[in-house]
Amino acid sequence: MSYIPVSSPPPRQALPGLLRLPYALYAGILFSVLSLLALVLILPVPGLPARRAMVRCAARIFLRLAGMRLTVLNPERLPETPCVVVANHASYLDGVALYAALPPRFGFVIKREMSRVPLANLLLRRIGAHYVERGQGHKGARDTRKLLKRARQGGALAFFPEGTFRHAPGLMAFRTGAFLVAARSGFPVVPVAIRGTRAALPPGTMLAQPSPIEVEVLETIPAPTSTQESAVSTVRRAARAAILAHVPDPDLAPED
Repeated sequence: MSYIPVSSPPPRQALPGLLRLPYALYAGILFSVLSLLALVLILPVPGLPARRAMVRCAARIFLRLAGMRLTVLNPERLPETPCVVVANHASYLDGVALYAALPPRFGFVIKREMSRVPLANLLLRRIGAHYVERGQGHKGARDTRKLLKRARQGGALAFFPEGTFRHAPGLMAFRTGAFLVAARSGFPVVPVAIRGTRAALPPGTMLAQPSPIEVEVLETIPAPTSTQESAVSTVRRAARAAILAHVPDPDLAPED
């Protein structure tokens, strides 16, 4: 199914060459200042919901001041009860955009490499991010058990099931972890389509561009009926197909 736009954001106007570097410096400094300010402010705050709300506010301020207008479509589709959100991944801005879009009750599942960045690690831990190994094996199974435990305690979770992104546009295959957690916890899966982040911050460069960003909440998919591979894969494929139909990217794993 090909992508059909559901809204009409203003077309992105590329900055003149002389303005690209000054804007990129401005956006980078703005992000750094707001991140450090958010970290300082949340350090003494005892409640996780309050810390998450403060960082969500900082993410929204960044996008607004950076000229990256955020539009959230169909937010009413998010269940009030715990669920598993899965979103496409095309840029380093995806996490900022999704954090700004989702309610602060969501904990984000992030690749463990981010734990090696000291300030980012401290900020992410203070907002209840969950680190996972991208590979399979013992560590991956251990991380899944930890996520399941937190899910059963009532926590909503947000995943980027592709695990990473490439320089070339396209939706890659989805890993199974998010859907296995949904199966074992009984949580429904909510696909989310993110558009515009690749234009705002293309992979392989730090030269950001002011560009509109859309986060669209799609129809909820019931939890897998069992933890058997066939049931989990059915939901994984359904979520991926829903996202693919709502992003302007090619399918890089058509056999999936």
